[in-house]
Amino acid sequence: MSARACTRSARRLRHSFQLHTVAPQSASPVPHPSVAGPPPPPPTPDVAQPEDRVARKRKQAELLQRGLSLRPNPAKPATALQKRFWKAVSIKETPDGHQIFLDSRPVRTASKNVLTLPLNKSQLAAAIALEWDLLVTAQQALKHHYIPLTSFTSRAVDITNADLQGNQTVREDIVTMVMRYLDTDTLLCWAPEQNRHTGKAEQREEGSESLRSMQERTAQPIIAYLTTTVWPGAEIQPSLSEDSILPTPQPQVTMDIIRGWISGLQPFDLAGLERAVLATKSLLVASRLLVEWSHNFQHLRDQKPDAPRFGIEQAAEAASIEVRWQTGMWGEVEDTHDVEKEDMKRQLGSVILMVHGDAR
Repeated sequence: MSARACTRSARRLRHSFQLHTVAPQSASPVPHPSVAGPPPPPPTPDVAQPEDRVARKRKQAELLQRGLSLRPNPAKPATALQKRFWKAVSIKETPDGHQIFLDSRPVRTASKNVLTLPLNKSQLAAAIALEWDLLVTAQQALKHHYIPLTSFTSRAVDITNADLQGNQTVREDIVTMVMRYLDTDTLLCWAPEQNRHTGKAEQREEGSESLRSMQERTAQPIIAYLTTTVWPGAEIQPSLSEDSILPTPQPQVTMDIIRGWISGLQPFDLAGLERAVLATKSLLVASRLLVEWSHNFQHLRDQKPDAPRFGIEQAAEAASIEVRWQTGMWGEVEDTHDVEKEDMKRQLGSVILMVHGDAR
C-alpha cells in the first residue's frame, strides 16, 4: 500500500470515530418561581389517645347511622327477600314439643325439618321466637349471625333426628372432635414452674401470684369435681411436662370413661357440649358447665348441694387464665381482647340456655 493510500485510510478512520462536532457548553440553571403567600403552618402533634378514640367512635357511629338509613323499608320492599312475609311470631305447644310459627308457617332447620323443642325448653323457645320477631326482612334469616340460637338449636334437632333414624355418624363425629381437645385442654396446659432463662417463676411483679399458681388454683377444683362426681375412676394429668413441648396423653382408662360419658349424652346436651368446647377450647370446662346447668344431671348436683356454682363468669375465667394474666401485665388491645371475652360469654350463655330445662 502506498503512503498516499495510508493517509486517506487514517483520515477516514479519524472522521468515523468523531462523536462531537460542536464545542461543549456549560449548563445554565433555570430559576425556581417564587410562591407568594405566608409560609406553611408548623406541624402539629398527633391527637391524644383518648381524643383519637372518641373521634373513631364518632366515625363508627356515623357509619352505623348511615347503614341504618340505607336499610330497606319493609313497607316498600324492592325484592321479595327485602320483605318480611310474616306479621306475628308465636310459640305453639304440640304433642311433639314447642314449635315456633311465623303466622301459620313453622320454622324449619336447614335440612327442612320442623324446629321442634322439648316441652321443658320453653325459655329456649321464647328466645328463638324473639330472634325471629326482631328480624326486619326475610333476607336476614339467611344469615346465621342474625339467628344464632336458631342455628344452634337446629344442630340439636338434627342430632335428635339422626338418632331416631339409627344414624350414629353425626354423634360419633362430635365425640371424636371433642375428644381431640382433651390432650391439649386449655385447663391442663400449665406454665413451667420456673422460666428457663431467668430461673424464676412467671410473676407480674415481685411477690405476686405466679401464672402456674393461678392455673393450678383454677383447675384443681374443676378436675376434682369431675373425677369424683361425673367420671369416677378417671385420672386427669397436666398436658405439658417441664422438659417437653409435646402434650402428654391421658391414660387410656380415662379416655374410655370420658368417651363413654359423652357418647351417652342427650342430643341437646351433646350440642351444648360441642359449642362450649369450641368456645373455650377445653373439654373439662365445657363438661363442668354442662353438668352444672343441664336438667339431666340434677341428681349429680343434689349429691353436692354445697358445691360452689359454676356459671358463665367462672367458665370464661377458667378458659382464659393466661390471657387474663398477660393483659393484666401488658394491658388489653382495644376491640380485640374485650370483644373476644364478651363473645365467649355470649356463647357460653347460649349453651346454658340450650341445656337448661324447666322444672316439671
